[in-house]
Amino acid sequence: MDYLTELFCLVDDFCKTFEPKFNQQRISHQANKKIRQRKASVSTAEIMTVWIYFHQIRYRHFKTYYLFQIKRMLSQAFPNMPSYNRFVELAQRTIIPFSAFLKTQMGQCSGISFVDSTALAVCHNRRIPTHRVFAGSARRGKSSMGWFYGFKLHALINHQGALVDVRLTPGNVNDRHAWKDMAASLWSIVVGDKGYLGKELTQWLQNEYGIRLVTGKKKNMKQKDKIPFEPGFLQKRGVIESVFDELKNLCQIEHTRHRSYTGFLLNLISGLVAYCLMPFKPGVKISAAGLPARG
Repeated sequence: MDYLTELFCLVDDFCKTFEPKFNQQRISHQANKKIRQRKASVSTAEIMTVWIYFHQIRYRHFKTYYLFQIKRMLSQAFPNMPSYNRFVELAQRTIIPFSAFLKTQMGQCSGISFVDSTALAVCHNRRIPTHRVFAGSARRGKSSMGWFYGFKLHALINHQGALVDVRLTPGNVNDRHAWKDMAASLWSIVVGDKGYLGKELTQWLQNEYGIRLVTGKKKNMKQKDKIPFEPGFLQKRGVIESVFDELKNLCQIEHTRHRSYTGFLLNLISGLVAYCLMPFKPGVKISAAGLPARG
């Protein structure tokens, strides 16, 4: 079985389970209002497979990939593909199934997690005054690389490099406030950079979930009590930067050519799924003695 067929079977098995349950929970339309629900020429699983495969074979432009790779090179695998414009319209229906499928492909907390955020710029800084696509949602923010206009992707990974949880916020949201919703799926130790320093956040994580937040300290701060292996965890914090590097440079989750918010979400979610399906991810080698036991 070739990889494309294997990928489609994985997505199709999920859709066969998800779609009936999702349709049962949808709000029914009014009885006297007739709504057309024509069946599309392509299934939800086919659309999702096309998007995931786009990130896996490293194309830069989706339209070129669709017209050449899908319509010509893979016409036997996808015989009923519509025109490019029609495919883009149909792809908007898959955002909810895509989000649910991403959740099923994420990893589990291993007791040692790394947290950080990365900027997703949607346009060059010089074009901010004339930008219209994300005018109501994107914001100016600042990262270690400078100012940008767009969004922030907040991510939690385990020590094996697998995504545990992600959040998308405007670019001006503080990192300490953005990932509180993700703490419920964690336990034991979370390692972050100096941007997560804060007595209130540290105490809240300890009291609510029993999580110890490990961060560096500023020069004018007093030395705090350290747990065993804490200096080693801080030295390995760069593993999440390697994950962001692969997400941006291999899975192409960031570019400035988006023409709609739904297109941006589809590109982001499918890129995250493509990363989750990668067989080899950047990770940290930790001996059995260094892994904490879950209480």
